[in-house]
Amino acid sequence: MSKILFVVTGADTLTLADGTAHPTGFWAEEFVAPYEAFRAAGHEIVVATPGGVVPPVDRASLAPESNGGQENADRITAALDASAELRHPVRLEDVRLEEYAAVFYPGGHGPMEDLAVNSDSGRLLARALESGLPLGVVCHGPAALLAAVGPDGKNVFAGREVAAFTNAEEIQGGLADRVLWLLQDRLTQAGLVVRAGEPWAPQVVTDGNLVTGQNPASSAPLAQELLKRLG
Repeated sequence: MSKILFVVTGADTLTLADGTAHPTGFWAEEFVAPYEAFRAAGHEIVVATPGGVVPPVDRASLAPESNGGQENADRITAALDASAELRHPVRLEDVRLEEYAAVFYPGGHGPMEDLAVNSDSGRLLARALESGLPLGVVCHGPAALLAAVGPDGKNVFAGREVAAFTNAEEIQGGLADRVLWLLQDRLTQAGLVVRAGEPWAPQVVTDGNLVTGQNPASSAPLAQELLKRLG
């Protein structure tokens, strides 16, 4: 059994352009779908957060309209409740990357608040990329890639092809004109090549050991792509 590291946001709010705090956290489906896939394949999951705080779930991601109905919303909620790893995260600062066979970052707007500027996460991502370790990042999770800056001041992921939550999806979701910055724009400014698919449709992009997904619907296919790399 291999260990897979889930790096999850510890932020429960997103600071908007007007200075107000918008409730957020990690997106439930983006945690649950990969978690269930990796566990079913016999792998162990370890959750890490900045400071070892218990990661907050975005309550909107538990709503029936976010899960195709009440039945699946209840299933997702039950899966989170059953995940002991979520209740007992390790400190991101203490992670030893060599102990893990793969790294995965779920999304939600939370990473835009903390992981996008977290140097410990940025160093971990840079080491994972350089080592060839399978690295999966989905939806708003790629915000964390912004913190992976090399000694030359350039982003270590510059030139890499990625999928991430798009401007079109942010507009349709209703937050585009309220956030401080848009993920697709900021990744592009950092030198990454964002491959945008149709809004809300599964879109997975692979570039070497980096596997990225555009939105919640991409989390399950992304997990399957990572599993292929784990043998």
